[in-house]
Amino acid sequence: MSDPSLLSAELEADEEEEAAALRRLLLQVPPDREESPRPGPARAVTPQPGLCVKTRAGGHKVFLNICHSPAVPPPPPVPAPGLQQLLREPPGPDGAFRIPMSLGEPHAELDRGGHGCTAYDVVVNSDFFRTLQADPLYLEFFLTVAMEGLSEKYGLELELTGWRVLRNRKFLGSISAQNIRTRPQPHIQELPGPPDPPQFVVVAEPSAQDPQVLQARVHLPQVEGAGSLWLGLSEERLLLLRPPPPGGAAGAAAGLPAHQGALLELGLPLPADPARCRARFHRRSKVLTVTMPLRA
Repeated sequence: MSDPSLLSAELEADEEEEAAALRRLLLQVPPDREESPRPGPARAVTPQPGLCVKTRAGGHKVFLNICHSPAVPPPPPVPAPGLQQLLREPPGPDGAFRIPMSLGEPHAELDRGGHGCTAYDVVVNSDFFRTLQADPLYLEFFLTVAMEGLSEKYGLELELTGWRVLRNRKFLGSISAQNIRTRPQPHIQELPGPPDPPQFVVVAEPSAQDPQVLQARVHLPQVEGAGSLWLGLSEERLLLLRPPPPGGAAGAAAGLPAHQGALLELGLPLPADPARCRARFHRRSKVLTVTMPLRA
């Protein structure tokens, strides 16, 4: 098991900051805390009219304006057998399948006969809306999900059966902008290929016939200082990383698992005593020296 006392402050450069960085060369266990991903920013979007659905809530007419916008992310594709199963057993609030949509505020309108009614605007992805137009089965499933969402959000009891799509009307009322929260765009960075392994040598002291200490010398020409390195030691292995892994600190320090981003991974020919090991980085020569006393 690795020991934080592995590092010494023996440096050719007498800078206090470098000495502190070297003492942190062995990765410390970070706080058990993780930032939750921040939601994407909201922006005002004026959707395009699509179709108008008439239903009822408590005997009163309610209209759903199904609109679309490319700003709304699309749902994952669902094959026909899976869609039939979803219709038989719609997912609950914690179900795995979700359709991204924006449910607008209710607005008072007049129906064709001049009577008062309520309309709700529902915005979905534009490509997904075209799928709904071409697939009546998918449209039925979507309207069930949308009406359940409106019922839960606004305390309604929308009738999930008996609704109908109006043939000659795409929208009731006037189209208003909606604040739609967009997904944060991932930062894409082209990563360089894996670097060549550094040159190193391991020697036994005072002699190969009577070894008491193993000393590894690793040449790291691209490293500026000890603060950009992480060194782990067990009885059987030496592991050198850059940069430190943000999430796997505790496991790496304890068991030294294989790490794909390792600068160097060495199997030791003799069992070392990690508690007595020391390391120092020479800034001028760019050589990391690891001194590993052997177990008695």
